[in-house]
Amino acid sequence: MNFIIWIIAALIGILIGWLLNSMIGNNNFASAKAKAEQLIKDANDDAESLKKEKLIEADEEIYDQRQKLEEEFRSRKETLIKDENELTTRENDLERKADLISKKEQELVIQKRDISNRENQLKFKQEKLDRMLDEENVRLEKISGLTRDQAKKILMDNLIDDAKRDAAQQIYKIVDDAQKEAEKKARNILISAMQQTATDHAIESTVSVVTLPTDDMKGRIIGREGRNIRAFEVVTGIDVIVDDTPEAVILSGYDPYRREVARITMEKLITDGRIHPGRIEETYEKTVEDISEYLTELGEQALLETGVHGIHLDLVNMLGKLRYRTSYGQNVLQHSKEVSIIASIMAAELGLDEATAARAGILHDIGRAVDRHNEGSHTQIGYDIAKKYGENAIVLNAILGHHGEVEPISPITILVQIANEISSSRPGARREVIENFVQRMHSMEDIALSFDGVKASYAIQAGKEVRVIIDHDKIDDSTSYQLANDISKRIQSEVDYPGQVKVVVIREFRSIDLA
Repeated sequence: MNFIIWIIAALIGILIGWLLNSMIGNNNFASAKAKAEQLIKDANDDAESLKKEKLIEADEEIYDQRQKLEEEFRSRKETLIKDENELTTRENDLERKADLISKKEQELVIQKRDISNRENQLKFKQEKLDRMLDEENVRLEKISGLTRDQAKKILMDNLIDDAKRDAAQQIYKIVDDAQKEAEKKARNILISAMQQTATDHAIESTVSVVTLPTDDMKGRIIGREGRNIRAFEVVTGIDVIVDDTPEAVILSGYDPYRREVARITMEKLITDGRIHPGRIEETYEKTVEDISEYLTELGEQALLETGVHGIHLDLVNMLGKLRYRTSYGQNVLQHSKEVSIIASIMAAELGLDEATAARAGILHDIGRAVDRHNEGSHTQIGYDIAKKYGENAIVLNAILGHHGEVEPISPITILVQIANEISSSRPGARREVIENFVQRMHSMEDIALSFDGVKASYAIQAGKEVRVIIDHDKIDDSTSYQLANDISKRIQSEVDYPGQVKVVVIREFRSIDLA
């Protein structure tokens, strides 16, 4: 009985425990469910808040991008407007030039018509004058009792010498006036021709092309609103042309030295990649230092080739700068070396000081190394520079007088003059055969000797001048001018030569007596 009661009590306890566990589990489940719902709600609130923040940030970023695009659009629009204005200005300039050319053409037509009218009037007057002369001749024949041919022969026999002399004097006056007028008109014609053709010629000798790795580099060279290109032009003094040429920019300037410095500076900037005004100035200054060392090396090499020693370092640097100077298309440094070598060779043959001749020759054009804005001729500038660095009087006289501007104080000056002429206009410079050159010289001399009264003739200055010695008993001063004119015409028509040939007729009278 007790056992059954224990069993019943145990079952009741188990039942009560199960009921209690069920109640506790339900409460925990409800609590967990409530917490889960609260977490989900909090997560949804956080997500909604984050979503709103991201939308706001996206709107701000879109606004910033829109502002940048609008600013870039305005900048490009202003650039296009500026370019359009420049094109309009250029079109207007071209139209004005076209109008000016049209007016000049009309003026030329009017002048041509006036000249034609004057020619017709002169022709009419000439015909009238001829008729009057014929009538007067008939009257004179009747009065004198001589025929026209008889009277002409007597007149010719009596006045032929005076007529020749008067004719020669008149021709001299006419030719002299014509030369003066021709020089004036030729100057105007040359100026006009230079104005029309200088551009095509200058492009070959006044520009340098810098190669770019990509076309994108052009934008970096120009910089924001063109500040980089403006800074480069101000610092170097050379114009930068950025056009449609693929992967290249053009540097334009008349000074070869400045253009070379600008070219090296631009290449360094492109290689470095950092292009801004401050970097441009730094690179330019470094380039000037580097090229100064290079110029000194060029000068030292020239002195080594010519065997000249003891030149001041500044003069050596100036010699190197002559590498970027030209005279009538000839490189001045190479020309100076030639003059130095030729002058020293001639000095050795004559028993003179070779070292001084070589020194004067290498320095004779040193004035061309100075910038063009200095006043005075290159001889005077070179004289002042050499004097400043203590060159001796013979070298100074050779520098100042190598074009014959002052009297020589030493034979060295004459040698430098001769060497300068040989280097500038030596036979064979135009690649002609030496036999043809000699034949041309003989032809000029033979033509001069073929005239009556000519005692001797000499072709000098590499065929650029013919000296003619005449007999003063046969040819007077006024007739000598006509002789020079006749010889020059014969040479022009019968001899093929480059450039010009000057004919100099020399009439000399000497009276000698002994006591």
